[in-house]
Amino acid sequence: MNKKNGITLRSIVPAALVFAMMLTSCGAPQATETAAPVTEAPATEAPATEAPATEAPATEAPVTEAPTDPAAEPSATIKIGQLSDLTSTFTPWGLNVRDGMALAAQEINDAGGVDGRMIEIIVQDAENDGDIGVDRFERLVEEGVVAVGGILSSGVGAPVAAVAEQLHMPTFLVKSGTEAALTRDSRYTFRTCLPAAPMTAGPVLQYAQEQGFTKVGAIVADYPWGQSFKTAMENTFEGSGIEYTIEVAPVPPNTDFTPFVRSMADFGSELLVATGHPPGNAAITALSADLLNVPVTGAWIPPDLAVGSLQDVAVGRYSDFACADYLSDSYAELARRYLAFSDNQFMSDDAVAGYAIVQIVAEAVGEVGDDPEAIAEYVRTHEFNMPGYAHPLSWTEWGELAQSAPIFFQISEGPAPEGLNEAGDWWLELLSHSDPLEPYEPGQ
Repeated sequence: MNKKNGITLRSIVPAALVFAMMLTSCGAPQATETAAPVTEAPATEAPATEAPATEAPATEAPVTEAPTDPAAEPSATIKIGQLSDLTSTFTPWGLNVRDGMALAAQEINDAGGVDGRMIEIIVQDAENDGDIGVDRFERLVEEGVVAVGGILSSGVGAPVAAVAEQLHMPTFLVKSGTEAALTRDSRYTFRTCLPAAPMTAGPVLQYAQEQGFTKVGAIVADYPWGQSFKTAMENTFEGSGIEYTIEVAPVPPNTDFTPFVRSMADFGSELLVATGHPPGNAAITALSADLLNVPVTGAWIPPDLAVGSLQDVAVGRYSDFACADYLSDSYAELARRYLAFSDNQFMSDDAVAGYAIVQIVAEAVGEVGDDPEAIAEYVRTHEFNMPGYAHPLSWTEWGELAQSAPIFFQISEGPAPEGLNEAGDWWLELLSHSDPLEPYEPGQ
């Protein structure tokens, strides 16, 4: 049953869904329960109860002043765009972002909105395709959004960020970690969860050194995030005294990870790093239990997706990073509200980031109005302490996370605290909480 109610959530997606194919490859449990809402309305079919911006009385503005300019007269609603993968490889991530953003909008609206104005989330499906992502981003801009959030894939993040800078549209990345997404001149693109790839290999090396490992193997995906992580790992591990090997594997659904995991076993890996291959984490974890029984580090993915039906394999072996502090009181309070609202079974850090994006944009609009340039400036010059986060949100001049301090956790025996995990009887154990990472500077 869809629990969402009381909020305008307009989705614009293609009719053909390939979600089932993704589930087979990633092993995502029951994510299909939340897929239905994304087919609510095509681009031209706003619900009858909605009042689109073009329905304002004719006396308010002549036709030549239609609100296509982002800095135009404020409309009755505050439109925020969501651009995520909803029907392809990263669907489970996208559904979490969607519901996190929707929950924030509903809570703000229930409390009276922003100076009496309601928030409307307009959803577009990037389909894990850069060209499609740019097209859908431009559609959101044409719809009159004041900001766009929720971008997950590096293959989408980099081209969309370039267009965001051209159009001066505040844009929030969630799991798009490629360093190509930001330049020294970026002023409108902001990371919110996953830091730039060069920042992510250090915690892996630290863990390997703490455990006394001498050989580490990694499997990375053949797309921008995977290639970025590969370079980061090479730069970080070089000269560390730890031998390492890296294999590049295709992205599902047509990927057999067996030869890649077997290569890790032949190398004698004491730690298998799957951080560079988000879509393959579940399959890699399952195969590694049979071919080389060693710890696996994940790729900042939803814990329920990583565990799936593999609880016996994941407990005590699978570890991962997150921008959310899953073990904090702040997270627990937010997650209980989220699970009462959403059909998802666990509130991942993607959902926490989605929630924060809407809260941040709403605060900015309340302070500086609808002008996207003013919103971006407000975001860039302020610090935000958001519910559920492991660190404050603030940014460098070019939009990199200035205080990223992810937690590193392991899947452990349950039960989970009441109301925090509907996906199984497992829970999480904190392994470490990183010190703030040095922000990556483009071109360094």
